[in-house]
Formats: sequence, C-alpha cells, structure tokens
Amino acid sequence: MFRKTAGRRAGLLAAVGSAAIVATIAFPGIAQAHVTVQPGTADGGSFSAVAFRVPNERDDANTTKIQVVLPTAQPIGSVQTRPMQGWKITTHKRHLAQPIDLFGTKLDSVVSKITWTATDGGLRPGQYNDFNVSLGPLPKSGSLAFRALQTYSSGEQVNWNELAVDPSVEPEQPAPTLTLTAAAPEAGTGTSDTAATDAKAARPEDRTGSAKRLDLDRDRRPGRCSASGVPSDRGLRLEAPPDPRGGGRRTFPAPAGPHRRLTTKPENPLSCPTSTAGARRSTSTTR
Repeated sequence: MFRKTAGRRAGLLAAVGSAAIVATIAFPGIAQAHVTVQPGTADGGSFSAVAFRVPNERDDANTTKIQVVLPTAQPIGSVQTRPMQGWKITTHKRHLAQPIDLFGTKLDSVVSKITWTATDGGLRPGQYNDFNVSLGPLPKSGSLAFRALQTYSSGEQVNWNELAVDPSVEPEQPAPTLTLTAAAPEAGTGTSDTAATDAKAARPEDRTGSAKRLDLDRDRRPGRCSASGVPSDRGLRLEAPPDPRGGGRRTFPAPAGPHRRLTTKPENPLSCPTSTAGARRSTSTTR
C-alpha cells in the first residue's frame, strides 16, 4: 500500500513539473512582461527623456491606472510629463528637509509621484503604452529605482517594486530601474593651463623658426612691400617691346630670375616707404 501511494505521488510531481516546463516554453514572454524604463540607461548629471513602458498582462481586464513613485533619496528638481490622449495626468509633490539647487534657484519641494488615469478604457489585453517624462538633472552616476503601481479594471493592483539581490536572478515583480553612465568629455575641450600655453605660443614676440618664414612670405604677397622697403616681385608684369607685327605691347607674367624691361606695376599699387637700402626695384636691359 505504501509503495503504491509513493509511486502515485512521484508520478503526480513529475506531471506537475512537466506542465510547468511546457507553460514556460509555451509562454516565454510572460516572464518579461513587466514595467520597465526605456531606454534603460541615461547620461549622468544631465537631463533625459525616458518612458515607463507598461504592458497589460491580463486577458480579462484593462489597465486603468499607472502610478510611478520617484526615488526619495535622490530628489529630482525638474520633472515634466507629456500629454497623452485618453489619460489624465496628475503629479504630487513632497517637502524637502534640505533644499536643492536648480540653476541658482533653491527648491524646497519636488515631484514625488506621477499618476496616469485612463479616461477612455485604458490598456486592453495584448496592448502596451509608453508613459513619457523628462527628468533632470540626474545624479552623476549609479542608478535610479522607481516604484510602479499598476491597477486593472478588475480592481487588482500589481506593485513593481522589487530589487534584485542576486544580479543573476530577476525578481518576480522588478522595480523599473534607470542606470546612469558617466558623461563623456566633449571633444576639443582643454584645461586652462593648455589654453594659456596656446595663447603664449601665439604671441608675436614668441614666434620663431617657421613662423618667421611665414612672415617673410606674407611680406612678399602681391602689392606689398618687403622688409627692405622694396616692392615684392610677385604680381609684377613684364612688358616686352612693341610687337613689330602690330598689336601694341605684349604683357605676360614675370618668370623667375632676371627680367628684361621689368617695371614695378603690382596688381594692387602700393606706395612703399623710401629705404636707404634701395629704391624701387627696376631693371631694364637692351636686347
């Protein structure tokens, strides 16, 4: 008799275990259908627009209310909601024992809870929706764990407020959590010491080497005088004798080296100061 009862009990347990395995395989999405924050990460120390994604997990009831409670240990100065058709949005505030600063303004109260109440039936079976908010400034690092309360038309309420003790094991009703990442430094930014060094290097009295060569090239631009007071030979025109076949004088750019009948006619005429080193450059030879 004992052996028969034990055998029946073992067979029943085996059947229950098989049914549980079949249910998990047949409905893999049920374990993942919970309230989450989208996206799950945000830059720390900044403002961020996030959404609380809420799925309806019941086949015989609608989701008619969603309530999100913000972290009490990490008050957020600015909380804004986005209007949603078919939902009434209300916010509740709490008093702070220690005021916080928001761009020079001291805040002694912050939003502590946001409630979305359906006005047109809510979320039906098989539906989900994103409830959008803007939060900031966020803490620079760490994470923000919110508490969400989901109410169904049947009167049932589900609290999404459990934190994982073991990272490898997900709670049955996990709290929606936002992970904060350190913001990357902006490209092109530098320290004040670096800026001071760059400014010193740009001073005219500190320029040497290639900088001086650049100055010489600058003095030789068309229409400018060199350091000696002689016009630059760039931009000069070489005039040849009249063409015996007619047509007047021929003009063409001056080649490098000695010139014949070179006249100083820069494209942008410039009056150069008189220099003891020499007057205007003028070279003329006869054929």
